[in-house]
Amino acid sequence: RPYSSHPRDGAWATPSYLAKSLSLDSVGFGYLQTTFGVLQLVGGPIFGRFADQFGTRAALILSCASGSAFFLLTSISTSIPLLFLSRLPAVFMHGLPGAQKVITDLTNPSQRADALGKLGLCFGIGIIIGSALGGSLRVSCFLPLTYINTVLINMSSSYTDVCFSLTLPLGLFLIMFSIISMDFFGLEAVESGYLMSYFGVLQMVVQGLVIGRLTNNCTERTLLRLSVFVFAGVGLGMALMRTVWHYCIIAVPLVFAFSMLGTITDSILTKAVPSSDTGTMLGICASVQPLTRTVGPTIGGVLYKQFGVSSFGYLQLVVNIGLFVYLLKNKIPLREVKSQ
Repeated sequence: RPYSSHPRDGAWATPSYLAKSLSLDSVGFGYLQTTFGVLQLVGGPIFGRFADQFGTRAALILSCASGSAFFLLTSISTSIPLLFLSRLPAVFMHGLPGAQKVITDLTNPSQRADALGKLGLCFGIGIIIGSALGGSLRVSCFLPLTYINTVLINMSSSYTDVCFSLTLPLGLFLIMFSIISMDFFGLEAVESGYLMSYFGVLQMVVQGLVIGRLTNNCTERTLLRLSVFVFAGVGLGMALMRTVWHYCIIAVPLVFAFSMLGTITDSILTKAVPSSDTGTMLGICASVQPLTRTVGPTIGGVLYKQFGVSSFGYLQLVVNIGLFVYLLKNKIPLREVKSQ
């Protein structure tokens, strides 16, 4: 995905290699994550209301300008204070809600889920190119100039796209992924970039070929339950995985559930409010992910240190089984509608 499309993704992928090169310890690393999360949490609703009041074009310009400032400051971050300062523009880096706002304005409710799914297809291209290029540049160029923070957990728009309808346990895993990729999987920057490119390919296939067909033939309620059920299975797989190859296998259902859940929840939420308030709704939705990041580094760090990577999987399994049972007993969304 192009950085300008959704610059916050590269940012929430905490710049672990850059932080490490500046001798930032794990505590400072957590503070850096939390700082970015708080800024995004505050800025999400403000950005959404700005889009409703001044139009999507103005909102996207603001987001792109903020992203440019963010990456410029990151490129000159040769000290820890500068690295923290580079997080400030993140308050208005919400390109994804802006793009989603365009989609909701141009489509009718019955076509929205399919259109939002195809939006992720475009972002997937950027993941493939950006991740592979970023990892290679990290090796061949001076680290801060590579914007290496855009590589690691650039799990995408599709992943962060989900406006973090993503479950908390998986959110904790993704927050810690840059550390896990180095310590647990033993990956270097280039290998991490290739791994993200692999996710980009999976996302393109799922978003471009799978989601549209499913939304045309199944109700949102059915797809919501399916994605949560698959997430539970992914949790079990994560608890048992031991190598990066195991993770590559798990990534297939992970990307499917992630993309499906994000598309369906975005569609449900934007249908629940008047068209004049869709920007605000998407902005609020975009704040859920930063909320996870404000507490995630601390919780994720404790889980990883005390119980290892498998703890994320077991937690996800338990939470999603409970959520699946809840969805079976409750009619969410209230109306059964096929996206035809």
